[in-house]
Amino acid sequence: QGYLAPPIFVVFFFGVFFKRLNAKGALWAMIVGFALGIFRMLVDTPVTLGLAGLQNGYPQGSFLWVINNIYFQYFSVLITIVSAIVMILVSHLTAEPNYQTIQNLTFETKTIEDRAATRASWSWKEVAGSGLVLVCIMGAYLYFRG
Repeated sequence: QGYLAPPIFVVFFFGVFFKRLNAKGALWAMIVGFALGIFRMLVDTPVTLGLAGLQNGYPQGSFLWVINNIYFQYFSVLITIVSAIVMILVSHLTAEPNYQTIQNLTFETKTIEDRAATRASWSWKEVAGSGLVLVCIMGAYLYFRG
């Protein structure tokens, strides 16, 4: 999950905040991010399982040894950064999205009136329900954290 989640995060996070990003950028961010994640898993798996005579790992100093010895969370950060760069570059090298189609879908396309209307539509029951969900999530986290 640490290798496959970063491109998904990038697409959703950047997609909510930036109106200029488009579907082609999102697609290529996912492809490149997943490819990096799969590559890392293909490098790690033979060593972890001791396959193909790799019980002691790859030859020290080799490219695969370097990839295998990068701490997994650092590699996840690397995948996140690469996915973000790919998404931004591809989005800016291709056509802009139709802004009327994405109206109210990103923070940059919401008007003050739209935000006020959204806030006015909330009832105390919805806010209380959201608070209850957050309390349940925190309770589950605290219970299962070990």
